[in-house]
Amino acid sequence: MDRKGLLRTRLTEYAASGAYPFHMPGHKRNVEKASAMTGMGGFPDPFSIDITEIDGFDNLHHPEGILKESMEWAAGVYGADRTWYLVNGSSCGILSAVSAAVEPGGRILISRNCHKSVYHGVILNQLDISYIYPQILGDLGIQGGILAEDVDRALDRDPDIQAVLIVSPTYDGVVSDIRAIAQAAHRHGVPLLVDEAHGAHFPFGGEGGAFPRSALELGADLVIQSLHKTLPSLTQTAVMHGKEGLVDLDLVSQYLQIYQSSSPSYVFLAAIEQCIFEMEQKGRAELEAFARRLHRLRERLQGLKNLRLLGPERIGTAGIFALDRSKIVVSCRGCWSAGPWTGEELSGRLRRDYGLEMEMCGADYVTAITTFLDEDQALERLGDALLEIDGTMVRRVSGRERLGTDEGDGRNGTDEKDGTDGTAGMVPEGSEPLPVIITKPSDAWRQPWEARRIEDCVGRISGEFVYLYPPGIPIVAPGELVTEEIAARVLDYRRQGLPVQGMADHTARTLRVLR
Repeated sequence: MDRKGLLRTRLTEYAASGAYPFHMPGHKRNVEKASAMTGMGGFPDPFSIDITEIDGFDNLHHPEGILKESMEWAAGVYGADRTWYLVNGSSCGILSAVSAAVEPGGRILISRNCHKSVYHGVILNQLDISYIYPQILGDLGIQGGILAEDVDRALDRDPDIQAVLIVSPTYDGVVSDIRAIAQAAHRHGVPLLVDEAHGAHFPFGGEGGAFPRSALELGADLVIQSLHKTLPSLTQTAVMHGKEGLVDLDLVSQYLQIYQSSSPSYVFLAAIEQCIFEMEQKGRAELEAFARRLHRLRERLQGLKNLRLLGPERIGTAGIFALDRSKIVVSCRGCWSAGPWTGEELSGRLRRDYGLEMEMCGADYVTAITTFLDEDQALERLGDALLEIDGTMVRRVSGRERLGTDEGDGRNGTDEKDGTDGTAGMVPEGSEPLPVIITKPSDAWRQPWEARRIEDCVGRISGEFVYLYPPGIPIVAPGELVTEEIAARVLDYRRQGLPVQGMADHTARTLRVLR
């Protein structure tokens, strides 16, 4: 490799390319504003402050001095009984939460749209899974929220469940009714764990409730947040908050010693602390001003004729209790020119023609992450691009759309489904296929396997994950039956050029199935 091929060189060239990031990290490479906001304008060269656990600088895995004091101060900022700094991202917090809340070999109730790190925790602890499903916005092809009554019903049916874990907000900014879900979990004596990785800005939501309230305020027992996703902090920095009661917080600390690096970066620790400090000082005012900028963008996007925006009019439907308005989710479902548009085509056009890089694309929608580091000029640029693309489209209008009805009523159904998998409810058109669990993921993970073409895997038991990444929600997990619908879905995603990942075969042509 020559110097031109080095990652540092490529990163420098990309930063100078003019491409704009509507994706994480939250600082958006806005050097001037991020420096002013975080006080990092005078931040030292990272090599000059990159140390190990020397005298006077404490030990993250056995904090007794400045790190202990810092995390206790942070807990006060957030209203937690305990806050931990995470230098291995939210993933290590999720792994620790799962491990501490559920005994090895026990059963956990999770929303099917959980991040892959939740499934990794299930495998590592050899857990059994029961599922609850998000509701579906059928006309947009986007997942909605989790219903408290579905949580209650699943816990009634299976008293062996030891914890509930859901993601809120979702990758697309959908927030479930956390208070009601927490109450349902607590009535059954089990804790609620919330992956709030995309909601690190919620605790500083601005005056007047510009953004949804944090799950910690609403009764969750453990809450994990990625600072780097929506706040001005470095990639891989996160925090976890705990409330005393249903989870042994000392046990959480012990598991963090397993899942976090034994050589934590003091640069990361300094970035975490600095981010929280500046958000406490200035964050509410910044987010309130940001909310006004977002309002102007969303007002402009009301002019879309063919593309459709996920907006506040959806609150109260499909399990959506609230929306994080900073996630700009645009559906191209039903849009036609020479043929149907896909999320990948919309994302590609935004990248190619307008220099805008989205956070992710689904089968027929894209998600842009905006943060308060995005100025008016950047938001206007996004609005201009979407409106111009929209003007080139021709929508094929069906009779159902003319009548103003959706594909389905937005519910996933509440009919019981009996079986060994403990699955609650039915899943409508537009969601991932309902899994048939043959064996627990940890058992399938270690069994002998053979690689088969996807189309030849129908009727076989998967030995690995298949998901679109981002967001990392399984289409099929280890131990689940590969059905015709699952195989067809994977092949269709691959044909569309979507990021099908999780398999050992990076071409996504073969899947490991159990012998």
